[in-house]
Amino acid sequence: MTKHILHIHGFNSSPQSMKAQQTKHYFAANFPDIAFHCPQLANTPNSAIKQLTRIIDQYPGDEWYLIGSSLGGYFSTYFSQKYNVKAVLVNPAVKPYELLTQFMGEQTNPYTNEVFDVNESFVDDLKALEQIKITEKNYLVMVQTHDEVLNYQEAVEKYKNCELIVQEGGDHSFINFDKMLPTIVKFFQLP
Repeated sequence: MTKHILHIHGFNSSPQSMKAQQTKHYFAANFPDIAFHCPQLANTPNSAIKQLTRIIDQYPGDEWYLIGSSLGGYFSTYFSQKYNVKAVLVNPAVKPYELLTQFMGEQTNPYTNEVFDVNESFVDDLKALEQIKITEKNYLVMVQTHDEVLNYQEAVEKYKNCELIVQEGGDHSFINFDKMLPTIVKFFQLP
């Protein structure tokens, strides 16, 4: 049975983001037997969920661990509940269907230059993925209080009975994320 890390990037991000690259290199150097996945996500919620489901379902019976950042944290919550697996959420979006209404209209992914629309159905599809009840033991949630994009207190409230790390300062990118990778490994109880 193979172990897999699925790193789910945020809105308008990519596998080339700093956190994704740091995670990829850390696991390659320290846990070469663990398969690392960080796909470039499709730009719409439903397409991204189908894409990630296909990746997980390709390896039935294997062990999965999720790391999700921002909107990827919201998606990770969906998958953690669906598959009953552990997830680390980094400055997670709690209500992205509210936040992304300010981005209505045409968007361009700065990494891929793909153009897509954030519209009513995009927002409705996000809302449909919301997980009201969560399996608290499956989550490690890491937030920084100076996140300029999301209100970190929403994550603290939603995940209050989970393992929580609240760091003063920082920003939405999660400053010094690489220093948290050993903590993530410990939470996942990897060998």
